Amino acid sequence: MTDEPTLNLFQQQEANRRRTFWLMVGFIAFFAWLGFGGDYIFHLSTLGAPRQAYHHDFPWFGIVLSLVALGLAWYAYKTGPDKVLWSTGAREVTDPTDAKERQLVNVVEEMTIAAGVPRPRIWIVDDPDPNAFATGTDPLHSHVAVTRGLLDLCTRDELQGVIAHELGHVKNLDVRLMTTLAALVGAVALMHDGASRVFRPGGGSRDEGRKAGPLLLVLLVVWIVSWILAPIIAQLLALGVSRKREYLADAMSAQFTRNPLALASALQKIEGAEAPTEHIKRGAAHLCIADPLGRRLTDHEGVFADALATHPPMAKRIAILKGMGYAQLKKEGGAVP
Repeated sequence: MTDEPTLNLFQQQEANRRRTFWLMVGFIAFFAWLGFGGDYIFHLSTLGAPRQAYHHDFPWFGIVLSLVALGLAWYAYKTGPDKVLWSTGAREVTDPTDAKERQLVNVVEEMTIAAGVPRPRIWIVDDPDPNAFATGTDPLHSHVAVTRGLLDLCTRDELQGVIAHELGHVKNLDVRLMTTLAALVGAVALMHDGASRVFRPGGGSRDEGRKAGPLLLVLLVVWIVSWILAPIIAQLLALGVSRKREYLADAMSAQFTRNPLALASALQKIEGAEAPTEHIKRGAAHLCIADPLGRRLTDHEGVFADALATHPPMAKRIAILKGMGYAQLKKEGGAVP
């Protein structure tokens, strides 16, 4: 084995650290613009007010909103895993109650040794649709969750492939980026909803608007549009950020298990499931091994799908894994099925 895969892993980890940092910086900067932009608009609208009237000269709104965004970003980073698990209704497996739960614990322990990462905490989502996801901030603080449907559907080898895939996300720090993003999407929606309740149009008189000129009108329109688009932009980030990472996690699963055909078989079964995963909602959909919402866009390729779909086409992932498996069998001199 060459050193290239290790180097690529370190590069991927560093890239995910950078992306997480800039994601949080962008989140804070966006809301700083909303705050200081609102201050400037308010300042322009009060320029023509009488001397005894209120003049908005101190940017209190920008300072407050920037501090709130900073606090939310830090809170989202630290508590994101807990929020994701809570949103799915997952329950932790501390004392396995049946054979399938014991098998899950054994498989996780085996795959953590193969992957060279600490054992994550194990969770089960009581949903009949087969799916799985990983969350956390780093390999020392990671969680792996599977649905009850996955335990009922997969063989032991297939379950190994799925768990190894999720540990691939843990090892290359995908979980840090993806969990932070999931938490920030929720924070953006929360701030947007709050602003929508307190925002009231027509803050100044018509005379003041005329005195301020067209600059005030342009800034006001841009500011309002920014508030409207905030949750949409955040959701688009969640949709497009994970697609290529699934290929890498699939490859890492094949490396850890040395059995890419097992993951290919598991993905075929997951793809054949009829219903979406009801317990996993839109905010955490990008964390899953398969799109829990069953959106048709996931089955397509191209610029539009790459930008908006959370996962690559399942058929392509399965074909790549089967190609790896057949090549491995041929190299080992085994029979190709």
